[in-house]
Amino acid sequence: MPPCPAIRPLACWAAVSAVLMFSAGARAQTVVKIGTASPLSGPGAHQGKDIENGARMAIDDLNAKGIVIGGKKVNWVLLPEDDASDPKSGTAVAQKLVDARVAAVVGHLNSGTTVPASKIYATAGIPQISPAATTPVYTHQGLKTAFRVVANDNLIGRTLATYSLNTLKAQRIAVIDDRTAFGQGLADEFAKGVRAAGGKAAIVSRQFTSDKAVDFNAILTQIRGKKPDVIFYGGMDAVAGPMLKQMKTLGIDAKLVSGDGICSDRLPLLAGDALGDDRVVCVVAGGIDGPQEASNAAFDERYRQRFKLPVESYAPYAYDAVMTIATAMQAAKSTAPATFLPALSKVRYQGITGTIAFDANGDLRDAAMTMFTYRQGRKVKLQVVRGR
Repeated sequence: MPPCPAIRPLACWAAVSAVLMFSAGARAQTVVKIGTASPLSGPGAHQGKDIENGARMAIDDLNAKGIVIGGKKVNWVLLPEDDASDPKSGTAVAQKLVDARVAAVVGHLNSGTTVPASKIYATAGIPQISPAATTPVYTHQGLKTAFRVVANDNLIGRTLATYSLNTLKAQRIAVIDDRTAFGQGLADEFAKGVRAAGGKAAIVSRQFTSDKAVDFNAILTQIRGKKPDVIFYGGMDAVAGPMLKQMKTLGIDAKLVSGDGICSDRLPLLAGDALGDDRVVCVVAGGIDGPQEASNAAFDERYRQRFKLPVESYAPYAYDAVMTIATAMQAAKSTAPATFLPALSKVRYQGITGTIAFDANGDLRDAAMTMFTYRQGRKVKLQVVRGR
């Protein structure tokens, strides 16, 4: 900067001081990058975008608060990536986020992408919170960086088995899965729950398809001969919708029971008039009741106003995941992953989805699950249950 002229020196030096103060303020800011990884293309794109949108709302709220950590104002930045629900793409996305020096990652959606990606984040020492992946494998690899804010398949499978036997009074049960890590894992846990309950109920057929299948006539015809009163499906809504249509065509009157992969607002569009009323029972790996109902309703309205879409399933959990990360950073007074990671493992955050605290594996303590059905084309809440 050139020296001040002799004329009006005071005004000149005042301007110089303002520039210097502005520069110091700019240097006092910390840019914190939070990555999201989820399918933004393909059949699961609507659910993956839900994760990105929920995280983006959290980022905007954090920036609006003007949070200071370690004496510096934080500028929060979201880096969303598309893993296309593919394990290979998932690991590529994970490495891309590591190379971008993100402080933490919210994702992935699918268990099959979450597990391989988690090893890359762990090697880099970057915390990862999944708002959706439910396979127990994810948090039982001995990784210190892996967390989730939803229940795992052990709890979900056991809960769905108990509901099918005690509430639906199922006696003959068929099981189908899509051979993905999520779908097969959930179906296996459901089957274990049925067998552990004892009693007269029996699994009369075990079938499998793929997550890209559109024709289920062969397996459904075999199942129809077994006269089941409940069909359990481990997989996503993109397959469950067409499957329901073909169940109706074949005259199969069984109820369809499944996990959060099908429990979306898009299922009525995919199933059409085959959805019916009270024909589908699904559970979301999270639960909102009591004091959280009002805050969640407010979040839903904000989301709808912002994105002109309803919440699918995972946006509130992605929102809380970002806020939990920020809470750990504030507790540690640092945005450096190595420094705030220990605080994350001990965090206790009151979110819109409930209290978030992790056990020694990184699983959510006192995890809640919400049972839903569909009536007149709309998802209807049945009850919130908590697993042990």
